[in-house]
Amino acid sequence: MAVGTNIRTYFEGRWHDGDIAVLRAADHGSWLGSNVFDGARYFDGVAPDLAAHCARVNASAEALMITPTMAAEDMVEIVREGLAAYAKGSAVYIRPMYWAIDGDETAVAPKAGKTGFAICLEEIPMPAESTTVRLGMTQFRRPVLESSVVNAKAGCLYPNNGRMLRDVRNRGFQNALVADAMGNVAESATSNVFMVRDGEILTPIANGTFLAGITRARHMANLAADGTPVREAVLSFADFREADEVFLSGNMTKVTPVTEFDGSHYQVGPVTRRVREMYWDWALSGA
Repeated sequence: MAVGTNIRTYFEGRWHDGDIAVLRAADHGSWLGSNVFDGARYFDGVAPDLAAHCARVNASAEALMITPTMAAEDMVEIVREGLAAYAKGSAVYIRPMYWAIDGDETAVAPKAGKTGFAICLEEIPMPAESTTVRLGMTQFRRPVLESSVVNAKAGCLYPNNGRMLRDVRNRGFQNALVADAMGNVAESATSNVFMVRDGEILTPIANGTFLAGITRARHMANLAADGTPVREAVLSFADFREADEVFLSGNMTKVTPVTEFDGSHYQVGPVTRRVREMYWDWALSGA
């Protein structure tokens, strides 16, 4: 089921109108989960960090032993061609994806060299600036590289995220603050996380259990240029309970203020508002 509307699909060398079928029942990606994707955004006539997202889907494919077949710069041009069909004021989610078609002699491992590729564009509105989120605790944790392909943006990782969301939503929260295998905070169930305490901005150190996102890096670069560098650190749930501000960072929504973590409440503070302002200024500047 599609999330958005007005969908266009690039498959087998051309753009198609609509949410067309691209996988077959016997494709390795259908029954053994060998698929990766990435997500970029188009809004207000710009697609920030599009090239970085296209490069990352190729890196994710390689991490999952899938052969990438499209150069990142070519992917960018195809996406821009597809976006030309949308009004400048549209908000579009951009999703390039790969999947393995055949398995090797064991069937379980993907066979190198034969790869499916598609790009899906769908209109999904950007959230209102007033949008906030409440976080809860979850029993489920981020996996580690020894057991899962946490160095890829892989579809097979997301059922665990779905468990996290269902777990906390059953208790009235909208998203989860999630631990790594050691019990330290890693991210939320859907995006990276930042906190502010006594004027210092912190984010969980990228320890290999979660993807340190492209938008996360953009916020960190913008803050450093603004004279307020972010410190990556090992952070506990207690640290977040003592925070003055908390916000989420992800491609889909860019900046989402957190107003509660499991009974600890926060205001939407000046740092969160400044991060959002700087991101939009950077994106619309064409830098």
